[in-house]
Amino acid sequence: MRSRPPFPSDDVIADTVAAHWLPENAKVTEAGYLPWGFGAHHWRISGGGTTLFVTLDQLAPRHTAASLEAAYAGAAALAAGGLAAVCAPLPRRSGRFTVAVADGALSVTPWLAGRTPTEAEAREPAHLGEVTAALAALHGTEPPNGLPAWAPQVGPAFADEVRARTARPWTTGPLGEEARHAIAARVDAVRHWTARYHQLAGSALAHRDRWVPTHGEPHHANQLVGPFGLRLVDWESLALAPRERDYGDLLAAGAEVPHDPALLELFALDWRLSEIAAYTDWFAAPHLGNDDDHTALEGLWEELAVPD
Repeated sequence: MRSRPPFPSDDVIADTVAAHWLPENAKVTEAGYLPWGFGAHHWRISGGGTTLFVTLDQLAPRHTAASLEAAYAGAAALAAGGLAAVCAPLPRRSGRFTVAVADGALSVTPWLAGRTPTEAEAREPAHLGEVTAALAALHGTEPPNGLPAWAPQVGPAFADEVRARTARPWTTGPLGEEARHAIAARVDAVRHWTARYHQLAGSALAHRDRWVPTHGEPHHANQLVGPFGLRLVDWESLALAPRERDYGDLLAAGAEVPHDPALLELFALDWRLSEIAAYTDWFAAPHLGNDDDHTALEGLWEELAVPD
């Protein structure tokens, strides 16, 4: 996120990392907030001879404390099993991978001296080949015990819920009314998308024996390249699912991978409807109108603009 959270402070984050991840009696020597990405807050923390990339994931609506712990533990197990492309979380001294902080869950990974490829670089054939190979290895791996399984992100009555929520003014932030009117104008499209989504989801759920470990969001912003090669980061959405869950951005970039078009449609709808649900919660709640709020509003308009 571009904007710092009002809580916790850098000191709270540094103290938590020192208490759970640094060697005994080691002190933090550097703690800085990183205005990167969207959806989670990040810090760079150094101390005890190491530098860490620290993430504070929010829970609802996408996660629970248990699902995040299981996803990060699963990513670590995949890395330990030999998947080189996994930038895995580091365990706490207790052996777990997350700790509750504020209304979220804190985790850490090693700091890698690499960079995120641009969208143009991510479409280059050589890079696409690396990503395709990394995903093939992931999908071909035996799932770790306890890995979360994908499930529909919104229920069949989602459109009715949206209609009811947008019937009343959203006055707890400067962008609420614009967001409310935008969503209300597309309730019929949301109804159509939701019906199709659950039709496709029913078919996918009937074939769970074919599901594989999937990253969930292996787009260019969740990739790092450097002397270490390619690494996929941000494993909070790791789950058992049809492999098409990982293919949307890959196919859009020009890769050629065998796929079921119906399942590709399912996960396009999964993303769109979960984004609309998240932005409905976002703008119906108190907000300040900061950079993150404006980025969220742009994201909402983008999802609503898809033809129904």
